[in-house]
Amino acid sequence: MPLFKPRPPEAKDSRAARLIALTTAGRPRWTPRDYAALASEGFAKNPIAYRCVRMIAEAAAAVPLTVFVGGKRADDHPLRRLLQAPNPEQGGADLMEAFFGHLQVAGNGYLEASQDNTGGDAVPTELYALRPDRMTVAPGPRGWPLAYDYQVAGRTARIGRDASGWLPVLHLRLFNPTDDHYGFSPLEAAAFAIDVHNASGAWNKALLDNSARPSGALVYANREAGDRLSAEQFERLKAELGDAHAGTANAGRPLLLEGGLDWRPMSLTPADMDFVEGKHAAAREIALAFGVPPQLLGVPGDATYANYREANGAFWRHTVVPLAERAARALSVWLEPKFPGARVACDLDAVPALSAERDALWARLEGASFLTDAERRRLAGLEG
Repeated sequence: MPLFKPRPPEAKDSRAARLIALTTAGRPRWTPRDYAALASEGFAKNPIAYRCVRMIAEAAAAVPLTVFVGGKRADDHPLRRLLQAPNPEQGGADLMEAFFGHLQVAGNGYLEASQDNTGGDAVPTELYALRPDRMTVAPGPRGWPLAYDYQVAGRTARIGRDASGWLPVLHLRLFNPTDDHYGFSPLEAAAFAIDVHNASGAWNKALLDNSARPSGALVYANREAGDRLSAEQFERLKAELGDAHAGTANAGRPLLLEGGLDWRPMSLTPADMDFVEGKHAAAREIALAFGVPPQLLGVPGDATYANYREANGAFWRHTVVPLAERAARALSVWLEPKFPGARVACDLDAVPALSAERDALWARLEGASFLTDAERRRLAGLEG
């Protein structure tokens, strides 16, 4: 019998997280905003926001993911095969496109790992992207997520930790200064600009529906009747105007006036009609929230970049690459307990949009005569 009993391992934890757990432990934390409204009014009805989400999601998903073990590429590693074929319905790029799309619309992206069993030695065999509006965080006694509830049509499935304590859900969220469990969406930051842009489109459509010009006024002048139409005359005149003169099909149609009626056209000042520039300003604000140069969206004005190629390079370097690398790091940390020693990284050398930067780096290294070949290869991110 040993003389001293070994102490149990210390469980390191945040003392601040315990304060969060006092009010949230064991209870669902619902998403604090209307995801359906963001998706409907922003993504589905606004072409600028729609294109921004698609561009970011497709570009980030197109960045190849590689697996390293011991500092060397492992192209035949089980984790590499899992990332390439995550489930029977999707390829790796399709899965990551849905994941990044959810992240841009909701500020939260979820991946679920399917295992053959819940034992501690179980290895994920499939990956699935889950809809953020159906996910609910269930905080544990220490304030960190203990499980996730996925709700569909009134039915809820709880995804909890397995026997080894590993949580089969990766929750990637964008920074939110006012919430402990959910991210902040670029779509929400651009909500006011989206409303302005949508209202400008509605205004433009209304002008087209009314012959693309402001309407006028029908003035009734009859002193004997007190310059007033009877209720019956007013309703009949309004119905005739609506049936015979409203809409694009009746544009330019002559107006037949009876005695006592005079048509006086009304116009707006150029300042009142200058909603087009306001619409472009709103589009630039939407693009700014997502980190997409306006030139790539065809929005005029604010020519910050000299040409399209420069704008596209800035989009990849400042928006796509940081997002893809962040997802790769999150995948590494999440899957490392199941694939010990494996690390997920982005293969930026395989991205055509970054070829100009790569060529410039190689040219500088080639001109650095004081470096050895091994040092050049290391600075270029190559093995050996």
